[in-house]
Amino acid sequence: MRQVVGLGLGLLALVIVISAVVGALAISRLNDSRRTVLDRLEPAANAALRLENALIDQETGVRGWIISGDPSFREPYAQGRVEEERAYTSLERLLPDSAEGDRLRADLAEVGNRARTWRAAYAEPALAERASASAVPDQGKQMFDAVRAATATQQADLDDERARARDELTSNATMLTATLSAVAALFAALVLLIALLFRRMVTRPLEHLGEQVRQVTEGRYSQVLTGRGPAEITALAHDVNSMRDRIVEELHSTEAARVLIDEQAEDLRRSNAELEQFAYVASHDLQEPLRKVASFCQLLEKRYKGQLDERADQYIAFAVDGAKRMQTLINDLLAFSRVGRLDTEKGDVDLNGCLDHALHALAVAREESGAQITADPLPTVPGDGVLLGQLVQNLVGNAIKFHAQEVPRVHLGARWDGDQWEFSCVDNGIGIEPQYADRIFVIFQRLHPKDAYGGTGIGLAMCKKIVEYHGGRIWLDAEGTRGTTIRWTLPGPPPTELPEPRASAPTATPAVGSESAPDPEPKTSEPQSQGPAEEEAVRGSNA
Repeated sequence: MRQVVGLGLGLLALVIVISAVVGALAISRLNDSRRTVLDRLEPAANAALRLENALIDQETGVRGWIISGDPSFREPYAQGRVEEERAYTSLERLLPDSAEGDRLRADLAEVGNRARTWRAAYAEPALAERASASAVPDQGKQMFDAVRAATATQQADLDDERARARDELTSNATMLTATLSAVAALFAALVLLIALLFRRMVTRPLEHLGEQVRQVTEGRYSQVLTGRGPAEITALAHDVNSMRDRIVEELHSTEAARVLIDEQAEDLRRSNAELEQFAYVASHDLQEPLRKVASFCQLLEKRYKGQLDERADQYIAFAVDGAKRMQTLINDLLAFSRVGRLDTEKGDVDLNGCLDHALHALAVAREESGAQITADPLPTVPGDGVLLGQLVQNLVGNAIKFHAQEVPRVHLGARWDGDQWEFSCVDNGIGIEPQYADRIFVIFQRLHPKDAYGGTGIGLAMCKKIVEYHGGRIWLDAEGTRGTTIRWTLPGPPPTELPEPRASAPTATPAVGSESAPDPEPKTSEPQSQGPAEEEAVRGSNA
């Protein structure tokens, strides 16, 4: 194909060069003819006419002088001589350098010789002696008639040469037009030939290959692609066919892998269902024996406290405490397993109402700690009201529980980030080190011993599961240096006009801002870990 294209372009370039040369020659000949006619012969004819007029003026002046003797007739003769010389000079310069030009120069020389003979033999003596010239008037007339005959011959020859030059100019113009027409026709024919050749060798083979490719894209993967035409298109068809073979192999491998993945996914779904069912059943089945253990341990503690030795009372207290903690752990685990598993109907949830229920459930903890809770106007979002209420209660409860020496201050913030709602729970508590940002959301992960802060270590894991169930995400904002800031997002409608922020109870202490908590104590650490405490969930149902 490169050879064909190169040959076509070479022919096109050759035609252009030949056309340029021929056109340049035709234009050059046309210009030469035009210059000969316009710049030489036409001015030469005018000069010959001036020469004839100058000679006639001389003859008229001499004849008037002879007849009247008036000296004023000598003036036309003098001016005629001047004009004669100018006409001679112009004709010598304008006559062409050719055979025809030599003939015209011979005519000019003949006119000059006869004019000089007339002046020498008649005009000059007549001007010198009027009486002698008037005696032989026929002699001057005959001599000037010879001059007239010479000028007539010169004028006729000039007219013939002008006619011939005009014919040559017309012929050259016609030749130029014919040349340009022939070049245009040849150029068009060559372009048409190249187009037909390109269509035959490129367009049609590509259309044939494209039709086969479309059949493959429509699902006919067994279609073998064949190329025709130049070697490049044949090689392209071979490469595309190799690509089709590779795609077919990959498709078969993908289908086999998809079947395997579907089987594994089904196994995973079945396993998850079995695990959830096991956790649910195990949690329920553990309730009864634990209740018995706790009840009888409490009976033992109540009935025999003080009747046994101090070590026995301590052992019974350990058993009662372990049974209670096991009950709490099982209840939390059961609640954790239910998130996203129960088919609950979602609706519009007013988070202000969720906050009111959470504050009511945390009334005892708030009263004991003197906590001050403030909040921005909270939006209404789609979701499960029970789970979102539990989310708010867990976060506020954690903020109250992990407080420092001063009065706990907690603020719930909400803002629209352009796509979804972003919430924050800011407190002035003991804080969390940034390296524990991921660990605190893992189930049963604790940063403090249970005797320092109560709880099962499942609260923030429950919050993470609730937020992700509603299509959001939750994280620890480690940019602040005081207290703890937990942020999470939830999808929902854009904001409208909201009421003014509110506080949980009248207080003179400034509310915690939505972005950072004011004046917290320095972060503290427990003996079991070098970082601050993990936040725990406080569930109203267990309170």
